[in-house]
Amino acid sequence: MKFDTPAGTNPIDQMKVVGKPLDRIDGPQKTTGHARYAYEWHDVAASPAYGYVVGAGIAKGRVTAMELDAARASPGVLAIVTADNAGTLHKGDRNTAPLLGGPKVDHYHQALALVVAETFEQARAAADLVRIRYAPTKGVFDLDAAKKAGNPLQDTDPDARVGNFEKAYGDAPVTLDATYHTPDQSHAMMEPHASLAAWDGDQLTVWTSNQMIAWGKKDLATTLGLPEDKVRLVSPYIGGGFGGKLFIRSDVVLAALGARAAKRPVKLALQRPLIANNTTHRPATVQRIRLGATAEGTLTAIGHESWSGNLSGGSPEEAVQQTKLLYAGANRLAGLRLHTVDLPEGNAMRAPGEAPGLMALEIAMDEMAEKLKLDPVEFRIRNDTQVDPSNPERPFSQRQLVQCLQDGAQRFGWDKRSALPAQRRDGRWLVGMGVAAGFRNNLVMKSGARVRLDGKGHVTVETDMTDIGTGSYTILGQTAAEMLGVTLDQVTVKLGDSSFPASAGSGGQWGANSATAGVFAACTKLRAAIAGKLGYDAGTATFADGKVRDGNRSAALGKAAADGELVAEDSIEFSTLEEKYQQSTFAAHFVEVGVDVATGESRIRRMLAVCAAGRILNPKTARSQVIGAMTMGIGAALSEELAVDTRLGFFVNHDLAGYEVPVHADVPHQEVVFLDEADAISSPMKAKGVGELGLCGVSAAVANAIYNATGVRVRSYPITLDKLLGGLPDIA
Repeated sequence: MKFDTPAGTNPIDQMKVVGKPLDRIDGPQKTTGHARYAYEWHDVAASPAYGYVVGAGIAKGRVTAMELDAARASPGVLAIVTADNAGTLHKGDRNTAPLLGGPKVDHYHQALALVVAETFEQARAAADLVRIRYAPTKGVFDLDAAKKAGNPLQDTDPDARVGNFEKAYGDAPVTLDATYHTPDQSHAMMEPHASLAAWDGDQLTVWTSNQMIAWGKKDLATTLGLPEDKVRLVSPYIGGGFGGKLFIRSDVVLAALGARAAKRPVKLALQRPLIANNTTHRPATVQRIRLGATAEGTLTAIGHESWSGNLSGGSPEEAVQQTKLLYAGANRLAGLRLHTVDLPEGNAMRAPGEAPGLMALEIAMDEMAEKLKLDPVEFRIRNDTQVDPSNPERPFSQRQLVQCLQDGAQRFGWDKRSALPAQRRDGRWLVGMGVAAGFRNNLVMKSGARVRLDGKGHVTVETDMTDIGTGSYTILGQTAAEMLGVTLDQVTVKLGDSSFPASAGSGGQWGANSATAGVFAACTKLRAAIAGKLGYDAGTATFADGKVRDGNRSAALGKAAADGELVAEDSIEFSTLEEKYQQSTFAAHFVEVGVDVATGESRIRRMLAVCAAGRILNPKTARSQVIGAMTMGIGAALSEELAVDTRLGFFVNHDLAGYEVPVHADVPHQEVVFLDEADAISSPMKAKGVGELGLCGVSAAVANAIYNATGVRVRSYPITLDKLLGGLPDIA
């Protein structure tokens, strides 16, 4: 099905099932332990062996010798895989560095060997006997130092320019020029990267934890030099990914290599201390923002430049993307600079680009509002735009940012905020409020599904779409139920298997909208087949209450499949609408904090997110996505930072003890409001993504609230108490 004209009225608009806050249909499986995650496949492959990964002990250089005899002689050892015996390995399209290193070492904890043994404990013990000698070479491990030293930049896209930024900035009566820093961050998902691989002749099956099954299948086939039809990936449940499982990592490749070497199925999970350095992370940024405005508060110049680092051949953190679209302004500059650094690979993490970009931009907007003596909410409203600022002929399909800000301000009691900082006290706590706009582009991807109808009127949905805790099972089931006129308990949803039609996958906030649209397309084809089987007119037949009606005729849905199961398969393909309309999602985040006047300890007191993100397919699961994102924003603001050892080139705090994410005590009451919206430009579902929007802007709202509470402006995340202590008012 091509989607190249705005959606008209269709069966989803009935909203008998879609749009309802229904419980997750996979909830009972998860709460009773029946949902099998990647390491929990105990009955699909006989007598699995266990693998343990040996990671590089240097950040850059070469392996000069690898002593394996003691490990090979260790009890239970079946095989040891290294670059010397793994055979020819290619690099997948989505990996910056090889997933099995040697003799060249590209980054710290790059996998150099896999030890396979009868038990996990035997594999771990033997891995400890592997001795590797290195010839280290000098590396670059400090983004700030690389920037200051003027180290060469990798090739990047040219700056995006509109008008004459330099002249407009120089002529502006009110200006701001500030630099902000965001640190390296870890996905820190609960479930580690884990895989079970088994060969049946030349056919490889891997049960793993992967967000994008079609991508993973292709890259694994490429890496191993196999035809794609010889590879199957299975990943029905994922215990968190946040972008860290968008692409296959070393666990997938090494499990496959280990199983081939040991001639046995092999199961492995990356040990927690290995994940931060061996997989991917959100790269640190240095962002310079320059704003110029009239005395009345109209932006005339917007400049945003971001520096980040990555391995050679990697991509920059696209922290300027939202600045191209969020506010009006005739003269604009947006530029990305990428230095080569020899840290582990930087790649996608929840809301890549917008999340760190808004951490800086939305502080700058507050600083500019203060210079203009304008309320921060009013300043943002004053610079709203309904068109793409770089192409005024291209309107937003829908844009309710002003409504988000106004509704949020009223609900949050923004009128009680003191315009002067450090004015409000609650005992020992300095209390402040902060606001930030949220923005995330609405991306769509081709997505396919297969739908089956049996003689009892039961519907089965099959697609390789994944569920990373987002509620995919439920909203796909709701879509099929709405389209075929049945209740949700009459639908079975099967996900995460590459033998099913390729879907959009879970990433980029495109999953829910695209994958449900794919099910919509398959159900549309099935409706036509059902009508044809019953002798009804597909154009006029209606589906409701388990029946199909056409005029005065009606039949039970299952009657169409009385002679055998009916099956329909289709995909949604998006065409040119994105060229005509800018499609984005918007939010307003409000935060109240308390800061201890003596210690500088910061506590979040309450939070509100008002979101405009198209039709909300399930308010209950969508709310869960947003409050989880808000919690992630707390961590980014106050505690999360991968600390870099700039001498040896690795992340020091590479486990959940040292990498500090929010805990229950850090999270206050969180309120989420969805504005009424249905975007016919977006998809037949008239929906958009929301899971990443919930993160975008949160950290800046926290930073702005801390400034309002204390009068201390921190431009380097995380905002730890040591950055506040020197500027706090006297205790007296």
